[in-house]
Amino acid sequence: MVEILVYAFGIMYTPGPVNLLSLNAGLNGRAGSAVHFCVGVGMAMLLLFLLFGYSGALLPAGYQAVIGLAGSAYILWLAFKIGRSTLRQPCSEAGAAEPVDDRVFSFHSGLLMQLCNPKAPVAILPIVTVQFPAAGISGSGILLWSLLLGTLAFGAPGSYLLLGARLGRLIQHSGFFRWLNRLMVVLLIYVACDIAYDQLAGLAM
Repeated sequence: MVEILVYAFGIMYTPGPVNLLSLNAGLNGRAGSAVHFCVGVGMAMLLLFLLFGYSGALLPAGYQAVIGLAGSAYILWLAFKIGRSTLRQPCSEAGAAEPVDDRVFSFHSGLLMQLCNPKAPVAILPIVTVQFPAAGISGSGILLWSLLLGTLAFGAPGSYLLLGARLGRLIQHSGFFRWLNRLMVVLLIYVACDIAYDQLAGLAM
């Protein structure tokens, strides 16, 4: 059973769009409101673990492609919101930057982004289809493990959020935050395009 935790930790805590958004929120002083975003991510993973755990991971044809393209569109929307907020920020060299739209870091944003993240099933399916049966986990055990792994999923963006908040307190130059948000926009666009390309390439095969 330790193998389940090690695998889940390794795949959930590596940098990705959700974790990078949380880091960005912490750096921009949005740790308080972005906690809801992290809760939404954890709730999405809990729902997916329960869905795949009890359904035997039966996915309808084309599910992965539809979810992947929806996820790409949603990530692009988040990039647009962050980019627009960044353009509205003042060019002064001192003081805090204007906060990013709260909707970017809301509970619903975290929930939808993770539900539409095509990498979420990639992380979950090996656990529910291979590791759960190998460990004899079934019935109520799936529920308990889903709760545990959902909590672990909340901790991934949560840890990046805390790291960003810590670093943000050490940096007072507003120009840094403006360039950081621009970098985040570029990264999110890259991730969205990469996901869309993978899904469209899969459909073409």
